[in-house]
Amino acid sequence: MNQDAPLQPETSLSLALAVVASSSAPIVLLDGDLRLIAASTSFYRAFRIDAHKATARKFTRIGDGEWNVAQLSALLSATASGLAEVHGYEMDLRRPGQDTRRLVLDAQMLDYADTTQVRLLLTVTDVTDALVAAKVKDDLLREKAILLREVQHRVANSLQIIASILLQSARKVQSEETRNHLKSAHSRVMSIAAVQQQLAASSGGEVELRSYFEQLCRSLGASMIYDPEQLSIDVNVDKTLTEANISISLGLIVTELVINALKHAFPKHRKGKITVDYHATGKDWTLQVGDDGIGMPTGEIDVKPGLGTGIVEALSNQLAAQITVADAMPGTNVSITHQHHIAEVDRTAV
Repeated sequence: MNQDAPLQPETSLSLALAVVASSSAPIVLLDGDLRLIAASTSFYRAFRIDAHKATARKFTRIGDGEWNVAQLSALLSATASGLAEVHGYEMDLRRPGQDTRRLVLDAQMLDYADTTQVRLLLTVTDVTDALVAAKVKDDLLREKAILLREVQHRVANSLQIIASILLQSARKVQSEETRNHLKSAHSRVMSIAAVQQQLAASSGGEVELRSYFEQLCRSLGASMIYDPEQLSIDVNVDKTLTEANISISLGLIVTELVINALKHAFPKHRKGKITVDYHATGKDWTLQVGDDGIGMPTGEIDVKPGLGTGIVEALSNQLAAQITVADAMPGTNVSITHQHHIAEVDRTAV
């Protein structure tokens, strides 16, 4: 017996019928006139069709005529003629007294031994439940986004109220030290409020650092610079978008460094400028806050530990970044640098 001999037509048809009948997916076998030769039990059950009444009938006439769709008939006829194949054809199946179902159909002409008999294999997928589930998911995500934006608006407004109270309190107290502490607290609160405002305005949960830093520095200047002609804050930031938690950390670092410069770099009403610079290349980034003030003290640098210093160090560690303090001659420049490959090595070594 020649093992390479093609199957006889009867054998091929029997095999096709066996495959169709045993399929767990809705499958229909049609002849060249689009009459139903066989269908899987899953097809009859899913679409409530009487198998005995459907066999040998035109596919468009099975059931209560719900399959009699002109465009589908034309596509199946073109497939039977070898002119086309049906891929991903979508239709709504409407039946009296039943919910409309969304179906996706694929059809192709079978290639087997009997070339005189045309056979079409039609598969039917009911995607109604999947579409409903997807719509429910989209609706939930949309509702969640609306609620999140509302929460962010409320949080930003609440923070601004707190900041306003702190600033009013700073103006009323007699102690200069207490006033400075209250102003610093006000600036820190405004830093977080600015992030919340940016998040509320964004659609993807990311913050554009340029507009965030500009807004933050405007707030710092308004609350801590008495004469804008005397002192100014310049912002030079690229168009980086970053995650909310990272932007909060960066904003707090900027706040602490700018406050520190405003407090110490320009004594006795000295004129000057503070510059905030941020640029990223891939996953690497550098944040710099510099000033043209009196500069670093000569000799041994005396770094007095305090809340601001602790915040900058803690946040830099959290961001896996290195702090560098340099004499800008004149002034001081503080760089916070994150190099992704070094951070990854450090992370895996822990």
